Amino acid sequence: MDRLAGEMSVGELAERSGVNVSALHFYERQGLIASRRTAGNQRRYGREMLRRVAVIRVAQRVGVPLADVGEALATLPQGRTPTREDWTAMSTRWRAELDERIAQLERLRDSLSDCIGCGCLSLDRCVLRNPADEMAALGPGAHRLGPCQPGRGAGI
Repeated sequence: MDRLAGEMSVGELAERSGVNVSALHFYERQGLIASRRTAGNQRRYGREMLRRVAVIRVAQRVGVPLADVGEALATLPQGRTPTREDWTAMSTRWRAELDERIAQLERLRDSLSDCIGCGCLSLDRCVLRNPADEMAALGPGAHRLGPCQPGRGAGI
């Protein structure tokens, strides 16, 4: 068998991490985790990939885009496994972005009761899609949804 001490197959990594094999392959294509190939062209992952996968999954769970996770992991020297200090630095950076996203969602939630999808009924106010009823000058209809097609409704 072409396995070094502490290495896992993709199936073993999937079982230990709770992540589907297809997701692990995707993470590898994105450069988030790495494997080596055996003489038989099978993937072998070091145990340190378990922690990298855990970091990826936690970040995803709180809404951090994979591109941001990749950027953070790329800053680690020689692609090493994140330490507690590394996690603190990453999570601190992501926290500010998450706080801003939460504030934006709260503003949207608070404005939602005035929204009916703007355009179709041309409300006199809509802070989400038609502030100050700017679309009224274009006439009736759903201008942002595209042109109407006969028999198909307003651009739907």
